[in-house]
This record gives sequence, C-alpha cells and structure tokens, in this order.
Amino acid sequence: MKSMKDMQIEVDDYIGQFKTGYFSPLANLARLTEEVGELSREINHYYGEKKKKSSEAENTIKAELGDNLFVLMCIANSLDIDLTESFNETMEKFNTRDKNRFERK
Repeated sequence: MKSMKDMQIEVDDYIGQFKTGYFSPLANLARLTEEVGELSREINHYYGEKKKKSSEAENTIKAELGDNLFVLMCIANSLDIDLTESFNETMEKFNTRDKNRFERK
C-alpha cells in the first residue's frame, strides 16, 4: 500500500513531466471546487432524490474521491506541504480539542 508521501511523490513525478508544472494555488482551488461539485453530484445520484439520467455517463463516488485527492495533492505539492504531517496535526486536534465534542459509542 502506498503512503501519502509516496502518493505525493507520484503526483509530483507526473506533473513534473509537463512544461506547465503545477497550476497556481488559486487555479487549483478552482479545480478542486469543480471536483467537489462532481463528487456532490455523484453522491446526490446514489443517495439523494435526484437520480442520474439514462443519458448521463457512468461515474462513481470512488472515482470522484480520487480526482479530489489528486487535486489536493497538487495544491499541497505546489505549496511544499507534507499531507501526512497535515493529517497528523488535524487528527491531534480532533483527539484533543474535540475529544468530547460528540457522544461516544
């Protein structure tokens, strides 16, 4: 299984083969917003009241999550942010500040 660091390196290697390189953080934020919209649409089709039209292309929530993760990694890489470190800091926050926020099982 790939680590987050491995995935960030793979994305960096992929982007590194193009002259354009990474888009600006603002452009990538626009891309992420688009991808979140596509994820929202898929979730709505599977779990919401608005079902997919028969003429619409097949897509999956899994594929859209992957697209979102790719763009997040592009943003992180372009800003030299280690997502493993970022994730660990977030979990520390949830496990300390928010540890009593929700009723436990």
